[in-house]
Amino acid sequence: MDKLAISREMLIEDLVKHYPDSVSVLMEYDVQCIACGEPVWGTLGEKIENKNLDWDPIREALAEVGPVVSE
Repeated sequence: MDKLAISREMLIEDLVKHYPDSVSVLMEYDVQCIACGEPVWGTLGEKIENKNLDWDPIREALAEVGPVVSE
């Protein structure tokens, strides 16, 4: 079975469900704090944009966790 590709349109809930190792990337780049109870709804892209973060380093780090759609 093929894994879902990680993309900016992926819901945070789905990202964490399919790629549990992504939690450390999300926290390292301040995209999402799972430990502090920050709400997890929304897409990866929305979180990145809302926090004015750069997608490229996050994409590269997530590529270590699973396949990432190149955008």
